[in-house]
Amino acid sequence: MTKFIGFILLWQILGNPFIALLVIFIILYFVDRRFLGFFPSLTKPLKRMRKISNLRQQIRLNPNDVSSKYELARLLMEKKKYTEANQILTDILPRMDQDSHVLCDLGLTYIKIGNIQEGEKYILEGLNINPRTGYGQPYLELAKIFIQSDRDKTFQYLQEFRGIHSSSCESYYLLGKLYEQSGKKEEAKEAFKQVTEIYRSLPKYMKRHERKWAICSRLKS
Repeated sequence: MTKFIGFILLWQILGNPFIALLVIFIILYFVDRRFLGFFPSLTKPLKRMRKISNLRQQIRLNPNDVSSKYELARLLMEKKKYTEANQILTDILPRMDQDSHVLCDLGLTYIKIGNIQEGEKYILEGLNINPRTGYGQPYLELAKIFIQSDRDKTFQYLQEFRGIHSSSCESYYLLGKLYEQSGKKEEAKEAFKQVTEIYRSLPKYMKRHERKWAICSRLKS
């Protein structure tokens, strides 16, 4: 009701309903970017595109620049261009086959293009070299992949992740969903409650990143 009244007032002030809607959207966007984080950044894609262009040029001049190829692959993954990123990571793997980050990223690209078995294999290889790679995030990615098909694996990977990153709201939210799917309502309720408790204990700089899961858990409970 308050938003509707605000829209009417802006309409009267600006004299155009479309401009009023645009102003409301801009306000909501900046509030979200400051406090919630549901909307994507508008400037980050532009910076990423510029960086990708520079890296492609650098690789053309020096095809053996492995570090630039890896950085390019990571940026392409951010753009969800997983097939191209997979090709680049496969190309550099012989020279970086003991780099846990490269192995985990290669595994993730395989998962994103539909080859879950190959993806899981490479991620586990990377985590075997260093379980704390990406603060354990690859374990969380595996948990999300298997939550619909293999609850035992999901629970196992969530446990591994929480052993490394105990202050992740997302992991407890996923655990709540897992219990929910298994019909364990009380356990699910407790997991969602745990999200709220963890969120309250986080320092301010971490809350923005975890706020989405705190809100989703509150809606669940």
